[in-house]
Amino acid sequence: MTFKLDKLDHVAITVRDVGRSVKWYQDVLGLRRAHADQWGGIPSFVVAGDTGLALFPAKGAGSQAPSGPGARRVDHIAFRASRENFDRARTELGAKGVTFTFQDHGISHSIYFRDPDGHKLEITTYEV
Repeated sequence: MTFKLDKLDHVAITVRDVGRSVKWYQDVLGLRRAHADQWGGIPSFVVAGDTGLALFPAKGAGSQAPSGPGARRVDHIAFRASRENFDRARTELGAKGVTFTFQDHGISHSIYFRDPDGHKLEITTYEV
């Protein structure tokens, strides 16, 4: 393997009320809002240092559920890489037959793919 991941960048979770959750993470855990002017506020990022949570609104039947396990889920797990390692990852994943999609988020570039159990993974770089 020739590419190297730097760290866990963020975990994306679904919440029933994004605004309420942003406020809670700020007030209770002291996280700060990041990228507030991006993507129309969805997802909303709250961070501690340079690692964070991406808060997405819950959709579908579970979004109206009470605060039980069915009302929440992890959307994806993102790893950060340098631009060089991001490009190497694209090459190596393709060579290994891993299907991925690319997205340009303006402030970052990401590739998304699934692990053998179907968990959505992301490799992202802020070196655009």
